[in-house]
Amino acid sequence: MSNEEPLIFHLQVARKKPENIKHPEGYCPFCDRENLTNILDKDGDCIWLVNKFRTLQDTMQTIIIESKDHLGDQSNYSQLENRKIIKYVLECWQKMINQNKYKSVLLYKNFGPRSGGSLRHPHFQIVGLDKKDGYANISSKNFQGVDVVSRNNVQLNISRYPLKGFVEFNVQMSQDGDVATFADYIQSTVKFILSDDFYHGHYDSYNLFFYNIDQKIECKIMPRYVASPYFIGYQISQVNNEESLMQIAEALQKRILAE
Repeated sequence: MSNEEPLIFHLQVARKKPENIKHPEGYCPFCDRENLTNILDKDGDCIWLVNKFRTLQDTMQTIIIESKDHLGDQSNYSQLENRKIIKYVLECWQKMINQNKYKSVLLYKNFGPRSGGSLRHPHFQIVGLDKKDGYANISSKNFQGVDVVSRNNVQLNISRYPLKGFVEFNVQMSQDGDVATFADYIQSTVKFILSDDFYHGHYDSYNLFFYNIDQKIECKIMPRYVASPYFIGYQISQVNNEESLMQIAEALQKRILAE
């Protein structure tokens, strides 16, 4: 498969998927833990399993259920719980990478009605791509930005070269970086995005995207909104002006230092 070829999406499979974001009363397969199948690994409340509804051709789609709590999320976990989840997710991702079966292995999370997800129950997705390089359009420049905080070989910044546009947060961890600090910065940023301190509480959705690039683990945290026509039609991203980025960085820094 050429990297310019799109992934093939199987609509027939997607139509069978449960959904409870638009319809909160809908069935939740992740709450029905006794009937889960194709489990790959467990750690406490976390369960790593093969996705029952594999919609993408030439991939291996897996899911990590983070918690028994249907309404759990990085924004409301305790610090310790969030640290355990992030550590476990990174370990599972690395295990799949180490299999050397896939051209690339993607790790991400959807949260909220604008994130692209279908289930409210908190979960990450680890997807092995058989023939496609998921990093083909990613560069180290996308993780450069306005510094917010830095500790224990972990840095948090706001991207000057966003992938999609406007405001994207990057948490970067070097090889000898502290996973607990990495998890804390992710959690603090998610709380900030969903709070009144960020655009007066306008955002209810985000994505976490993880990358293993330049000997660093990168987490890009994207607030989700209706995409710009410049991006949809021309793949042109936009970024807030420097003054705005600095103001957001100062507000987030103040919040983190007060925690």
